[in-house]
Amino acid sequence: MAVRTCGARNADKQPCKQAPMFDAEFCFWHDPARAEEAAEARRLGGQRRRRERIVSGAFDFEGLDSIPKIRRLLDIAATDALSLDGSVAKIRALVSLAGAATKLLETGEFEERLGAIESVLGERLPISEKGSRR
Repeated sequence: MAVRTCGARNADKQPCKQAPMFDAEFCFWHDPARAEEAAEARRLGGQRRRRERIVSGAFDFEGLDSIPKIRRLLDIAATDALSLDGSVAKIRALVSLAGAATKLLETGEFEERLGAIESVLGERLPISEKGSRR
């Protein structure tokens, strides 16, 4: 089964790899009939990226790819939740945050313990088993 691709070329003169619109030659981004919509989508995407950079900088948030970064997000969320008026929603948010924080602490503790075990046993393990931890 042949895969249809957009009939346009990108700025670097390479064929566009997007799928074309249904019963059309071009994808959403290259379809002349959708030029205004595509321009608006690009504009909104740029605004979102700018807003993400501003908010990330204001909150010192750098992503979720490490325990300290996740901990930072939980700190931000807990601070915001604590500032809410007393309500069931506030209690639910705080309980949820406490559960997430507990799980994070457990994960960090397991990482530390596993690292300590590996450092003690590392020299005793056969070469094929060293570094095979997931």
